[in-house]
Amino acid sequence: MNRGENLYVWQDGDWPQWRVDLPALAQSLADVRRDHGLLLGRLADGEPGQREQASLAALTDEVLKTSEIEGELLDATVVRASIACRLGMDIGALAPADRHVDGVVEMVLDATSRSAEPLTAERLFGWHAALFPTGYSGMGKIAVGQWRDDATGPMQVVSGPVNRSKVHFQAPPADALATEMARFLAWANRDTGEPALIKAGLAHLWFVTLHPFDDGNGRIARAVGDLFLVRADGARQRFYSLSAQIQRERKDYYDILERTQKGALDVTGWLAWFLGTLGRAVASAQTTLDGVLAKARFWQRWAGTPMNERQMKLLNRLLDGFDGKLTSSKWAAIGKCSPDTALRDIAQLLALGVLRKSSAGGRSTAYDLAD
Repeated sequence: MNRGENLYVWQDGDWPQWRVDLPALAQSLADVRRDHGLLLGRLADGEPGQREQASLAALTDEVLKTSEIEGELLDATVVRASIACRLGMDIGALAPADRHVDGVVEMVLDATSRSAEPLTAERLFGWHAALFPTGYSGMGKIAVGQWRDDATGPMQVVSGPVNRSKVHFQAPPADALATEMARFLAWANRDTGEPALIKAGLAHLWFVTLHPFDDGNGRIARAVGDLFLVRADGARQRFYSLSAQIQRERKDYYDILERTQKGALDVTGWLAWFLGTLGRAVASAQTTLDGVLAKARFWQRWAGTPMNERQMKLLNRLLDGFDGKLTSSKWAAIGKCSPDTALRDIAQLLALGVLRKSSAGGRSTAYDLAD
């Protein structure tokens, strides 16, 4: 058909009859399944508790990066503590609660831990309300827990300054959303025949194309995709973060999304990108698992060494990837103790051989793990 220069995919007369060249994706599907199986096999051979730590790391990455894609930077320590609390994991002293962080965590955990349950409008409304507990997005009041109404104009994805903004995409009108979302949810909750990983990629694309909320559509689209990925994996725990990989490839993500939403209903290109990104996310999880195993070996080595709570907390921060250099002043701030107490803590760990002075230069002495 003659699409016209500005026609979006949802305006195609055959919408939403997605077309997919499955043979063209067969190798990518096989590669992702193989690599995910290798990751699960490596975890199965690990010590008790390592699966939980690997899942905690993946879920923390998912919450951090799905927000970072939208320009929101969350505190990793608070995110990790919020997830651990909800999973019943003891990771030591917990960070202060943050209502906004808790909302993102609740959405991600609901999508991944209850993946077998139907995806419904009420469930999506709950996710949206969790993301915007105050009813505001920034300084603007939004409709929370309901489909958008387009009261201020069409829902558009734009970039650039107001006087030179570029429209990347315009979503279907609000008066079509009840029908569109009912059709999407009916498809989501029945066996539609395509491979499970293909369905995950289609669900992500379809939801973000409908853009049914005033705000939060990207984060909810990724949560919807995660729900289908957990179904596809057949595992109760997540050990990789697709959002973390999307953040690393953020420009490519927005480029392929825009091309697809302005293109035809053949979405093989989008799915090829989705599967490739998923494969790279699984590969990255192998590196994360290296860190989890190293942490386990560290605590096995020092299991019989008496340490106070502050020392264990700061060592765990180092093992989880400390941002910047660890100095005595940072130790005092994080451990909520005096500078003298921080220096005593550090001196004890230096004497034991747990810490060493960093070889990096600088005005303040910094410390690293000895091994």
